[in-house]
Amino acid sequence: MPPKGKRKDASAANKTGPAGSKGTAQPPKSPPPNWPPLRPLVPASDLSLSTTLPNQIVTIRNFWPASLCKMYVSFLASLPLTTTPGKPKKGDAVRVNDRFQVEDARFAEMLWEETALKGLVVGEEDGFGVGEDDGLALSEEERRELWGGDVVGLNPNIRIYRYKKGQFFDQHYDDFNNVTIPGDPPIQARTTWTLLLYLTSPATGCLGGETVFYPEPPPGKKGKSQPVEPVVVGLEVGMALLHRHGAECMLHEGREVLEGEKWVIRSDLCVRR
Repeated sequence: MPPKGKRKDASAANKTGPAGSKGTAQPPKSPPPNWPPLRPLVPASDLSLSTTLPNQIVTIRNFWPASLCKMYVSFLASLPLTTTPGKPKKGDAVRVNDRFQVEDARFAEMLWEETALKGLVVGEEDGFGVGEDDGLALSEEERRELWGGDVVGLNPNIRIYRYKKGQFFDQHYDDFNNVTIPGDPPIQARTTWTLLLYLTSPATGCLGGETVFYPEPPPGKKGKSQPVEPVVVGLEVGMALLHRHGAECMLHEGREVLEGEKWVIRSDLCVRR
C-alpha cells in the first residue's frame, strides 16, 4: 500500500475503507463490451521479459503487434469513456484523462490465456516456447518471490485510459486489491503488479506521456540522501509494462501528453491468497 501521507491511484484502490487500508475492489457497473479477438499475435517464441529495474519494472516489447493495437484503439474510441474529475478526493493523485472501467473476467482470461503472458510470467512452456528463454531465467522459487506468490491470472477489473494533449497522471503509488477470480471454484487472490499495455507511441503521433518512476534514494553520509535519477519508460506500440505495486510500489507518474493520444489497457497480476 502507499506509504503514509503519499498520494495513491484511486482506480487501483477502489476501497471501502480509508486511503491506504486493505479493502476489496468494488465491481464497476459498466456492462462488458464485445472485445475484438486478440488476433494476430506475435509468436511467443519472439517474446521475452526484459528487466528495466530489478524486482520493480519488467517489460515485454512487441507483446501486441501494431495492427492489433490499431484495431483496438479504433474499438476503444467507441466505448463510453468518462473524463476524470479535475479535483481529486483527499489523498488521491491528480489525474486528467478519459477512462472506461469494467469488471470483465472473460477479457482478463483472454489476455492471460490466449497470449504468451501466462507462459512468460509463470515460466511454463505450455506450448508457448518459453521457460528458460523467457528473459529472466529464474528458478520457480525466485519467480514466486518476484511476483509476490503463485500467479493465478489477471484482475478482472479492466481499465481503459485515453490521455489527450495536455492530460497527465501526477505522481502517485498504486495500491493492491483483494479480488475474486471467477471459476469452479472461484480463486481468492491479491494483486501484486500493475499491468499496462501501451497501444500508441511517437510512431502513431503520440508525443510525451512517458511513465516515470522515482526510486527511493539510498541513505548517504550523515543521514543525507543521495540523488537518484528517475527511470523513464517511453511509449512503444504494443509494449506491456509490469511494475510492482502495493507496499513496495515506487512513486511514479504519467507525463503530460504533448501531441496526439496515449491509449493504455490496464489490469494487474493476481496471486493466490
